[in-house]
Amino acid sequence: MSDKSIRVATDVGGTFTDLVCFETDLTSGESVIITAKTDTTPPNFEQGVLNVLAKGNVDPATIDFLAHGTTVVINSLTERKGAKVGLITTLGFRDTLEIARGNRPDFFNLHYEKPEPFVPRYLRKELPGRMSYQGEEMTALDLSGLKEILDGFKQEKVEAVAICYLHSYANPDHELRTLAEVAKLWPEVAVVSSHQITREWREYERTSTTVLSAYVQPSAERYLQRLDAGLKAKGFKGSPYIMQSNCGVDSLESVSKIPITMVESGPASGFWGAAELGKQIGEANVLALDIGGTTAKCSLIENGQISIMTDYWIERDRTSAGYPIMVPVVDLVEIGNGGGSIAWVDDFKKLHVGPQSSGAVPGPAAYGKGGHEATSTDANLWLGRINKDYFCGGAISADMQAAKKSLAAIGEKLGVDVDEAARGIIRIANNNMVNALKLISLNRGFDPRDFTMVAFGGGGAMHAVALAQELGVKKVIIPAGAAVFSAWGMMMSDLRRDYFVTHLVDLIPSAAEEIEHVFATSENEAYERFEAEGVARSKVKFERYGKFRYQNQEHTTEVLLAQGEVTSDRLAEIEASFHDTYEREYTYRLDAPVEMVGIHLVASAEVGKLKMTETEAAGTSVKIALKSQREVDYALEGKHMADIYDGDLLESGMTFSGPAIVEDAGTTVVVHPGNQVKIDGYGNLHISF
Repeated sequence: MSDKSIRVATDVGGTFTDLVCFETDLTSGESVIITAKTDTTPPNFEQGVLNVLAKGNVDPATIDFLAHGTTVVINSLTERKGAKVGLITTLGFRDTLEIARGNRPDFFNLHYEKPEPFVPRYLRKELPGRMSYQGEEMTALDLSGLKEILDGFKQEKVEAVAICYLHSYANPDHELRTLAEVAKLWPEVAVVSSHQITREWREYERTSTTVLSAYVQPSAERYLQRLDAGLKAKGFKGSPYIMQSNCGVDSLESVSKIPITMVESGPASGFWGAAELGKQIGEANVLALDIGGTTAKCSLIENGQISIMTDYWIERDRTSAGYPIMVPVVDLVEIGNGGGSIAWVDDFKKLHVGPQSSGAVPGPAAYGKGGHEATSTDANLWLGRINKDYFCGGAISADMQAAKKSLAAIGEKLGVDVDEAARGIIRIANNNMVNALKLISLNRGFDPRDFTMVAFGGGGAMHAVALAQELGVKKVIIPAGAAVFSAWGMMMSDLRRDYFVTHLVDLIPSAAEEIEHVFATSENEAYERFEAEGVARSKVKFERYGKFRYQNQEHTTEVLLAQGEVTSDRLAEIEASFHDTYEREYTYRLDAPVEMVGIHLVASAEVGKLKMTETEAAGTSVKIALKSQREVDYALEGKHMADIYDGDLLESGMTFSGPAIVEDAGTTVVVHPGNQVKIDGYGNLHISF
C-alpha cells in the first residue's frame, strides 16, 4: 500500500486547462502542491487534460482521486456543434419551443426576431396523451404512431431524441413509457426525457432544457468516454468525478446520462472553493470574482452558503432572449471581460473592451502568435503591471513591439498616446467588472461593504483591489494558487445532487404533513440513488429549501429551512423567514397569504474532501521574497516605484505595504499604493485598504 495519497483536479477553460495536485504523506500529513497550466485543445479537450498531467509530472497510475470540470457542454451550445435533435411532445404543443416567452429584451426594436429554436418544426412531433397539473391522466397515452415518428427521424439523420410532455413534472408515467418504447424500437439513439432532468413546472423552460440536453448528449458522452479511456490507457485505475454546475461532483456514469448538468461546471467549482476558503479563514460573506482568459464571472456567498438557481439562460443579452436551461446552476453573473478580451473603438470614438476574445491562439498581441488586436493583457504588460521579463511565468517571451503596435492603433482612433490608450483599456475593463459585481450584490439587496472579495483566475488578482475599492468591500483575499483556484475548488466539493419538485400548497398549519411528505419522498429517492452507487445512508446529508411566494404572484423566493421535520408549529417560523428574505430582495413585504410552490432538496455525501493544514508563522523577514523594484502605472493612481515580490517565497505571517507587485508562475497580484498585505497560514494574501 502506498504511503502517499495523490488527489488531482483538472479544469478545462476557454483558453487554458488547469491542474492542481495534492500529494499528501499519509504518515506526516504534509502535502506537496503541484500546479500546471497548458493551452486548451479544442475539439479534443481530453488531450489538454493529458497534456497538463504530463506537464505537472503527475502519473495517472498513481492518482487516488480525480475531479474534472469542463467547458465542453457550453462550447457545444454556443458554437452550435451538437447533435441533430428530434422532439416528441404532447399533441397540440409542438410549437411551445418556438412560441417561447413574450418577454423580449430589445423591446423597441420593431424588427426583433426570437432566437431560432434548436429543433426546427419538421422535427417536432406529437403524440396523444395528457396529464393534468395534479398528475392525473386526462387522456390515455397512444404510442401507435411512435414507430412512424422514429422512422422519420432516422431518415432525417436525427442523432438524439428529446421527450417532453405536458405536466410530466407531476407524473412522469407517459414519458417513462415512451422512453421504454424508444429504447425498444431504436436502442442505439441517444434519448432523454424532461422528468430525468427537472421536476419543476413551466412548460417552455422544461422543453428547452430537454432539447438542449439531447443536443449535447452525444458529444459530451463521447468526450467523457474518451477522457475515461485516455486516463485508463495511462494507468488510472479509478473513475473521474465530474464537476457539475451546482458546485458538487457526480459520477462519470451519472453525468454521461444528463450532461447538461455540467453546463457551468468550471465557474461552479471556483465559487465553491471561495465559499470553503471563506469558512477556513472566518469570512462567511464573500464576493467571489473569477477572471480568466475569456470571461469574468462573479457570485455572492452569504453566511457560507452558495446560491443555486434553476432560472439559468444562455446567450441572453440586451438584444436576444436567449435559451433557458432549468438545471441547478450556481447563481452567477458572467461578462466577456478576461485577459484576452479585445479592445475596440466604435464609430462614435467610444472605447470598449470585450466581449470578443483573442483566446489562447492567436492570443493577445504580446503572445507573438499572430494576434494584432489590443487586449487587457497587452495593456497590463505595457503599464508594467505584468512583468515583461516573466510573462506567463517565463514560458512566453513577451512581444512588446506587437503590444505597442496594437495599443497605438487604439490610441490613434481615440487621439491619445499609447500610455493613455492602455490606461483607458484597464479603466473600461474595471468598469465593466464593477457593474457585474453590482448586479450580483446591490441589485439583490446586499451591501458590498458587508463582504470580503475573494479574487482568482489568471486575471483576478490584477484587477481585484481597484474593483474592491470602488465597491467599498472590507478587504481582498487572493488565494494561494489563484490561477488554478477553480481546480482547487473541485477538491473541496462533495458528491451532490439537487432535487427540485413543484408542489403547490398554501402555507397553513394543516399543510405541514403534506410538505413533509414531499421532502421525505425526495430524500428516499436520493438515498436509493446514492446506495446504488455504493454510498451508505449514514454518509448522506440533506439541506432543505422551500420556494415560496405571496398568493397570485408569478415568481418565487427560495428560503433555507432549519434542520428537522416540518411540523405545524414550525410553519410560522418558515413564513417569517420568507417575509424577511423577500423584503431584503425587493425592499418591501406584504400582508398577504403565502404559498409554497415547490421544494429544493440538496443531497450530498463526502467523497474524500481535501483537508487543509494551517502553517504557523516562522518569523522570516519578507525581504527574502523581495526580487526588485520597477515603475508601475496603476491607471488611476498614476506611476509609482513598486516593490516586486516572488509569490513562491512568501510565508505565513509576512506583511508588506503597497505599491507592490506579487508574481508567481500563474498570476500577478497588483497591490495599490497604501494597501496593507498579510500572508495567512494557508498562503493566502489578505489585502486591506
